[in-house]
Amino acid sequence: MAQVAGVSRATVSRVINNTRNVDPALHETVWQAVEATGYVPNRAARSLVTRRAGSVALVVSEGESRNEDDPFYSRFLGDPFFGRVLGGVLSVLNPAGVHVPLTLVGSETARTKLVGDLRQGQLDGVLVLSLHPQDPLPRLLTEARVPAVLFGRPAEPIPISYVDIAQQTASKLASEHLLARGCRTIAAIAGSLDMPAGHDRLVSFRSAMAQNGYAYVPAVEGGFTQEGGERAMTRLLAEHPDIDGVYAANDVMAQGAVHVLRDSGRRVPDDVAVIGFDDSSAAVASRPPLTTVRQPVEDMAAEMARMIMGQIDHAGARTTSVIFEPTLVVRRSA
Repeated sequence: MAQVAGVSRATVSRVINNTRNVDPALHETVWQAVEATGYVPNRAARSLVTRRAGSVALVVSEGESRNEDDPFYSRFLGDPFFGRVLGGVLSVLNPAGVHVPLTLVGSETARTKLVGDLRQGQLDGVLVLSLHPQDPLPRLLTEARVPAVLFGRPAEPIPISYVDIAQQTASKLASEHLLARGCRTIAAIAGSLDMPAGHDRLVSFRSAMAQNGYAYVPAVEGGFTQEGGERAMTRLLAEHPDIDGVYAANDVMAQGAVHVLRDSGRRVPDDVAVIGFDDSSAAVASRPPLTTVRQPVEDMAAEMARMIMGQIDHAGARTTSVIFEPTLVVRRSA
C-alpha cells in the first residue's frame, strides 16, 4: 500500500494510526490509497505497535441486575435520546478509526468484566450512561484509574469527568415562557427522582418558579417514559383540574401528557400549555409539536468522545466537566 501511495511505510503507519502532525496532503494521499486498495488495518497488529485496543465502549449502565434481553434495554435503546448520544460519539470516534462497541452492564459480573477489560488493555476507555444513583460502576471506574467520561452529573462526588446541561438555565427558560403565556397554575412532570437529571430538573424548576413568586409547584414523577408521563398527567388533572401549564422533564413524558390532555378534552396550548425537554424526535412527532428546552445531546456526546481521547492520549490528566447551555425551541404546544 505504501507503494500505491508513493510514501514510506512509516508514513502509512502514522496516518493509519491517526498520529498527529502528519502533513494534510500526505494524509489525503494515504487514505486515497487505502480506498483504492481496499486495505483493512489489522487491529491486533496495530495494538501491538500503539499499545492501544482502538476501542472505546459506549456503556449503558444500570444499577440493578438485568439480562441483555430485559425489556428495559429495548425501551431505553428505543428512546430518541440514545440515538442522539450514539450519533455524537461516532461523529468524533469513527473518523479517528476508533471502534465503539455498545456494552450493556447490569450486574456485578458485567461490571467486573468491564473494569478487567479496561485494566488489561482490551478497551482504551469508556463513555458511560449511568441510569441510577445506586449504580456502583462510576466509582469502580475511578478507583481503577481508567479513562472514563460520564453523560450527566455523577450522583455522588467522585473524581470522574462528565458533561451536563445547565439545569438552572433550562428551568428559567421554561418557567418564564409559561408565565409569559399567562399560565398561572403550573405543574411539573418529573423524571426519576433518584437520578441526578430527574432530581435537578425538578428542583431547579421549582426554584425558578419561586423566584417569580410561586411558592409551590405540584409535581408527579413520570420516570422518563411516555407511559409514565400519561400516568403523571392523569394524576395531576385529578388533583389539580385547573392546571393551565405543564413542564415535563423530557419530551416523551410531555408527549404522553399531551395525549392525556387531548383525551380529557383540554386543548393544547389554548387550555393547557406543555413544554418538554431534550428537543428529540418525539418533540416533532407530537401533535401539536412540542415547545421544548433543547439539550444539545449530539454536541455533548461529541465532547465526551474528545474528552476520552484526551484522557487516553495523556495518562493522569485531571478530571474535567463541560456544562452546555440550553435553548428554548418554540413550537405549537406552548
